[in-house]
Amino acid sequence: MTERAGIERSDDGEVAVVRLAHGPVSAMDVELCEAVAAQFRALVADPARAVVLTGTGRSFSAGADLRRFVAEGEPYARRFLPALDAMFRAVFDLAKPVVAAVNGHAIAGGCVLAACADVTLMAEGKGRIGVPELRVGVPFPRSAMEVVRYAVGDVAARRLMLGAQTYAVAQVHALGLVDGVVAPELLLGQAVERARALAADVPADTFAFTKQQLRRDARERMDRYADEDDATAALWVRRATDGWTAAYLESVTGK
Repeated sequence: MTERAGIERSDDGEVAVVRLAHGPVSAMDVELCEAVAAQFRALVADPARAVVLTGTGRSFSAGADLRRFVAEGEPYARRFLPALDAMFRAVFDLAKPVVAAVNGHAIAGGCVLAACADVTLMAEGKGRIGVPELRVGVPFPRSAMEVVRYAVGDVAARRLMLGAQTYAVAQVHALGLVDGVVAPELLLGQAVERARALAADVPADTFAFTKQQLRRDARERMDRYADEDDATAALWVRRATDGWTAAYLESVTGK
């Protein structure tokens, strides 16, 4: 097993298993985003033929570390957003099969990260998934918006993003957020087998080309609307300092 800050990498044959292991809920901060992005960029030339991305304990990822965001304010927000964008793009762009094994809560950025995969499996249980960014008070970075649109389609993406809710496991298959719900003890094994099958059943270059074709429109929109970045950052900065996100945090944590 190899480790980067907040993640662990192990191998099951030709399948790389990348595990988020960053604090109790793998909340996304600059360091975790940079570690995941670096790992997925390294996987481009890695011998592994497929990847499983999973979490630890009861959470896949609870999304952005909002406590740090509020505590450190504008300087941190302006570092965090580019790191978050780079992470989503690195996972979304990897030309190899990627299966997300969502072991528990996948909230906001955690949901988007899972949606970057080619196949998303979620464990049965109390885990919730969704994109409540608007309740937090912040807009979606363009990369996150395009990942969600790619994963579930325009109509469902609009409902998910504007609805700003999280959903129980029983609801997520119908919403299109996951491709299957699996018993917790079987989740990782089934994800590895699904990843292995994707790599074995199709020539690697054909898979990579087809994946690029499927994601081309989403990727082009990410680049085309890069002029939104400053406005997006400005709203994140405002929420870090005007009390809205702090009030949201108190409403969901009680402290």
